[in-house]
Amino acid sequence: MSGTSEGPRAPAGTASGTPAAPVTERHAEASGDGDRSRGEHPGARPGGPAEDGGEQDVRGRPPVVAHGPGGDGAGAARDGAAASADGAAAELRDYHAAFNAATLPMAVVDGRGKILRANEALGALLGAAAGALPQRQACELLDLAGDERTWLAYREVLQGRRSRFRCTRRVKHPDGRCLWAEVTVVPMTGASAAEPARVLLTVADVSDRLELQERLRHLQMHDPVTRLPNRTLFFERLASVLETPPYQDDSMPPRQHGRIGLCYLDLDGFKAINDTLGHRTGDRLLAAVAARLTDCAENDVSRAAGGSRLVARLGGDEFAILVEDSAGTQELTDLARSVLAALQQPFDLAGQRLSVSASIGVVERPTAGTSPTGLMQAADTTLYWAKADGKARWTVFDPERNAHRMTRQSLSSTLRPAVERGEFTLEYQPLVGMADGVLRGVEALVRWNHPQFGVLSPNRFVGIAEEDGSIVQLGRWVLSTACRQARRWQLDHPGEPPLFISVNVAVRQVWDSDLVADVAQILAETQLAPGLLQLELTESAVMGSAGRPLRALQALSDMGVRIAIDDFGTGYSNLAYLSRLPVSVLKLDGAFVRGFRYEDGTHPSPADETIVEAMVQLAHRLGLTVTAECVETAGQAERLRRIGCDTGQGWLYSRAVTPERIAGLIGSRPLEG
Repeated sequence: MSGTSEGPRAPAGTASGTPAAPVTERHAEASGDGDRSRGEHPGARPGGPAEDGGEQDVRGRPPVVAHGPGGDGAGAARDGAAASADGAAAELRDYHAAFNAATLPMAVVDGRGKILRANEALGALLGAAAGALPQRQACELLDLAGDERTWLAYREVLQGRRSRFRCTRRVKHPDGRCLWAEVTVVPMTGASAAEPARVLLTVADVSDRLELQERLRHLQMHDPVTRLPNRTLFFERLASVLETPPYQDDSMPPRQHGRIGLCYLDLDGFKAINDTLGHRTGDRLLAAVAARLTDCAENDVSRAAGGSRLVARLGGDEFAILVEDSAGTQELTDLARSVLAALQQPFDLAGQRLSVSASIGVVERPTAGTSPTGLMQAADTTLYWAKADGKARWTVFDPERNAHRMTRQSLSSTLRPAVERGEFTLEYQPLVGMADGVLRGVEALVRWNHPQFGVLSPNRFVGIAEEDGSIVQLGRWVLSTACRQARRWQLDHPGEPPLFISVNVAVRQVWDSDLVADVAQILAETQLAPGLLQLELTESAVMGSAGRPLRALQALSDMGVRIAIDDFGTGYSNLAYLSRLPVSVLKLDGAFVRGFRYEDGTHPSPADETIVEAMVQLAHRLGLTVTAECVETAGQAERLRRIGCDTGQGWLYSRAVTPERIAGLIGSRPLEG
């Protein structure tokens, strides 16, 4: 019988024919010469039984022992073991042949990262003979130590603490070609305490796949008209810049990292070109603009050394130039200036010469504490400022101006609820007879007790209320509160002449509400005589009145309510139209009155005095009374009295005060000091 054991024979002729306890013989990965398997029992030769006659086959299964009539059970076991060993050797040779012939590059690597065996495909991929690869570190050949995360994961697989690892690395071929390789590392089965751990490393060339993915990504991330990065890629890049901390290297001198800049621009009048010349011409213009922007970004002399710039089309006719590692605001403004100059040069598009301009918002700030949303909001706001300031210009982000805008927005959003919450109060400024200094009436001035910004004067919020329409609700409250207060003073001081109350009215109140009905209802509810109510409208609002506003003013005048023109002399001053309006009072703008001063070291303006005297005489001839605003000195009061002004209002008499202070002035001595 072939393959008889050279060691001691196992006991034969036992009653049951059961072999002694088996010794496991494992089929391990191929070693360098491929002649023997690791883990063979000492004294056993290939194909022969183990010393105790109880071997297993290469898959760890116990051999089948046949017991035929008159057969030798032990001999049959030895024959089976020999056949199994021969089969294992043949299978091992097949594995080696398959490993070497495989088109997938592979290598067997030990626990220290050294290559034990590599196939021809791996050698061809790396440009080396397969026989030259054993004993070399796999991490060096495939750049697995190129970054810390990859290196740690690879080491965990080698040490048996991770079941699988895959990464994509860029590998350079000796002939200069570069390719993308997908490297997979998995532990090999069969490792034991007596057998060092090994891993199987496979490498797949995925260059074609990644190149296709890159082409698809490029199409997805770039604008088809201008070939520039689109909005998606721009925000991806912006987020990456802001989320990546500045590089710090203690061995190198400190670098100027940590600032970012943005030029956000919009073409002026592009829609008109699209509408008149067609979208094809519009697309050609956008492509030409993109080329000039790219040239400015790359070749502008203000570009800081090492700084990176990205030009993108964000949509429509909006473009952005992102400046990484900005050297400061000066670099951004120089870039914006060069962009404007470049775009002002005419464009020649298929025989058509077109000229465009752009408005640019410039933002520059540290990356720390800056978010993509915050940066774009600032850029959008600044672009709006550039448009509002006249277009064809660049504007730098101004934190103070933005704070004012944010405050204005905050006030706008909370104005309507503030009326319902009762956050508004009224103060009253006396209107005094110029001849005797006696209190004749008061002007109601609204104040907003804002929970965040404190007490706000009307110039902070009335304009906002007129824009968003909340002036109707606020104006109705002011009118009702003022009339109720005037009636209370009248009842509390029955022996004194009643004070008239003057209330400012916005022209939008006339258009958006039934002002006549509101006034009539409030007068009825408060029982205030119509002659004690004076409504003030600005000159520009009254002089342009026609149709419904004019009819409303006439109805109010017919009701007995007095109509006053505020800030007279600074608006239209259409005197012919003035004679046809139902007006009772002219309030001279304070700009004329300030020209009457002596105390500031200057002489009074003769021109201002002449103009005021002429307006007073004209008003009196039209049957109107005249009130001078902003009276601050006794000298002004004396000159206004001599000219013939009827009443005065200003700090000489009193600032706006509470209703209780006004009550104390009723029936008192003359207010003029």
